[in-house]
Amino acid sequence: MNEVAGRVRAAARAHHAHEAAVPILRAPEYEGLVTRAIAFALDAAIISGVSVVVGAAAGLTLSVLSVPSGVEAAVFGLAGAVCLLWSTAYFVTFWCTTGQTPGNRVLGIRVCLAEDGSALRPARALLRLVALTLCAIPVFAGFLPILVDDRRRGIHDMLAGTVVIGSPDEVDVSVGSAA
Repeated sequence: MNEVAGRVRAAARAHHAHEAAVPILRAPEYEGLVTRAIAFALDAAIISGVSVVVGAAAGLTLSVLSVPSGVEAAVFGLAGAVCLLWSTAYFVTFWCTTGQTPGNRVLGIRVCLAEDGSALRPARALLRLVALTLCAIPVFAGFLPILVDDRRRGIHDMLAGTVVIGSPDEVDVSVGSAA
């Protein structure tokens, strides 16, 4: 009889251990202004660093070559356009693939669609980037709604239909304890 009772207790423990590992769904944690600003500053440092290195290489190349001033001005204009394209591609690519720029990954946050949590499509990511840029123009006033909105969305998030949440990789969604 003790053997049967032991098996029943073992089966109950195994069943309880299985229940403890079942993931649960919970509301996402929306990220605030400071976390998002730090992530953006990290991304800006990466973008600027790459731009400075490429610009220095181009400047060094132009200083060695004998180039007419009109061509040099055109090259600098092209360099500005390439820098703008690089910055745009950086954000759009990361938001569309993983939802996280490197700065976001460091801070454990990601950008996703507000309605279903999926990754952004390129047009939506581009809309968000343009709106984000415009939000900064009037003394960063477009970011103030982040402080009061229940989902911590700025005007750029509202226009693009996005939210910034804690990354699922960083969130523990298991039930139970190890005890």
